[in-house]
Amino acid sequence: MAGAGPENAFAAGLFESLPRHYDRLAELLSFGQNAQWRHELVRHIAHYQPRRVLDVATGTAGVAIAIAAATDARIVGVDISEPMLERGRQRVTAAGLDHRITLQVARAEQLPFPTGSFDAVSFTYLLRYVADPTATLAELARVLRPGGGMACLDFFVPPALRWRAAWRAYTRLVLPAGGLVFGGRAWWRVGRFLGPNIDAFYRRWPLDQLFEAWRMAGMVDVEHNVMSHGGGLVMWGQKHHA
Repeated sequence: MAGAGPENAFAAGLFESLPRHYDRLAELLSFGQNAQWRHELVRHIAHYQPRRVLDVATGTAGVAIAIAAATDARIVGVDISEPMLERGRQRVTAAGLDHRITLQVARAEQLPFPTGSFDAVSFTYLLRYVADPTATLAELARVLRPGGGMACLDFFVPPALRWRAAWRAYTRLVLPAGGLVFGGRAWWRVGRFLGPNIDAFYRRWPLDQLFEAWRMAGMVDVEHNVMSHGGGLVMWGQKHHA
């Protein structure tokens, strides 16, 4: 893909073998919490009653389909992984949403859309896989109209000591083993990667720094919700009026 960096290539390679089992295993290995986090994300997008939504890092289109169920919007989903998008197209067709959801390959860092062309932007599990989260947030905000809403979700590191200890044991031991048993070596590889990757990201990008990056992108009224004892994080805000 033109302009793709090593972070893009790594992310695409990491998830290349996952699409067939991705949705079932994502719920299983998060103890069903992924659905709860997604619901919270969609709630903040639906608040804006959008007509046109961009869903970035859409993967197999789970969030795009959920937004379609909660709103009357037309949705464009983008991802760097064609295998994930192909699985997403199958799911969109099965849901009877081909007329409302369009999926295409694109990079979050260089979106092929005019400035201010969407009423709302969502993104999931994205910023850990880009070279410059601040620049990526600015690009996401660029395609959002003034007054529009943006929301995201990602994993988080539990702030409470006992939950953090349990989370580290789970991500280092249970997650890779469960991935191997239920999804094979591709999921074992992802399971081994996730815990250290999440830890390292929030050491470099603590919450106050993420809030500042959102503000630098032109977002106001930025808020967050730490969910599932700290296992998940949903953030949302509104683009300032010009």
